[in-house]
Amino acid sequence: MREWHGWRTAAEQALYGPEGFFRRAEGPAGHFRTSVHASPLYATAVAELLGRVDEALGRPEELTLVDLGAGRGELLTAVLALAPGMPHGRAARLRLCAVERAARPAGLDGRIEWHDTPPDGVTGLLFANEWLDNVPVDIAETDAAGVVRRVEVSTVDGTERLGPPVTGADAGWLARWWPLDGAEPGSRAELGPPRDAAWAGAVASLRAGLAVAVDYAHERAARPPFGTLTGFREGREVRPVPDGSCDLTTHVALDACAAATGGEPPPRLLSQREALHALGVDGGRPPLALASTDPAAYVRALSAAGEAAELTDPAGLGGFGWLLQPVGPACAGPGGPL
Repeated sequence: MREWHGWRTAAEQALYGPEGFFRRAEGPAGHFRTSVHASPLYATAVAELLGRVDEALGRPEELTLVDLGAGRGELLTAVLALAPGMPHGRAARLRLCAVERAARPAGLDGRIEWHDTPPDGVTGLLFANEWLDNVPVDIAETDAAGVVRRVEVSTVDGTERLGPPVTGADAGWLARWWPLDGAEPGSRAELGPPRDAAWAGAVASLRAGLAVAVDYAHERAARPPFGTLTGFREGREVRPVPDGSCDLTTHVALDACAAATGGEPPPRLLSQREALHALGVDGGRPPLALASTDPAAYVRALSAAGEAAELTDPAGLGGFGWLLQPVGPACAGPGGPL
């Protein structure tokens, strides 16, 4: 028999329950590829941003990098490998904290801490790469009479039906951030309050520094009319069924998340292309003359250029949104880290 739930409840169990998708041994990297997995240049850019935060904060006694939604610790492992080359004694002051609801993976470097919630009161950089899109949310749909209703789903096979009308705080959120008044029947929206609250809580864990969320994103003026819910399994996009067999993801209203923190100091929204260019990731090809003088260096440079181009492609990873929220005045304004 089918059991009907709102999408938020169904996805929470399917992703994070005892047999949930993100608790599997292979981890997210076994099913989809993020910027972290695409190229080591991404970790280099994060390390560069961490260094700029360090300088803006006046080189604190302890500098923390929090990786929120850490997968199996791939990003922090790559940053740790770069630590010996960090200037100003940064490696000795560096604290690395992975935040993930799955168990700590075997073999992870002991210098990387493992938490299920962000540690409180840290100073440094909180980096959430493709985390918010996996914070489960409910879905709303306009019925034939123009009433906006919650979508209910069967955990057995993903069949949907329309449930009760959306009311209260969720209706207020829709009116402000994703209005469906007058929308054609079948128009959908993803209800963002859980993500707004999750992001505000993450930012509040920082004593001082910079919080960054990187994700598939859209803004109020260009919301997708039928939503973005989808599934991924073994590198392929699949029908979203909340049975634990696949990733369940929806794009993020980063503008709403930005407003949820109170806006002081004011946040910034950039594309990944803009952010990575500012951090020194350049997809330009190396000069052809290098192929004659140092063929091996030319091949390495050409490979790096290809990886940089993938990370900054505006039609792909480069189109991701970056939400930057300074905490405290040091990382705010034109003189900030990015």
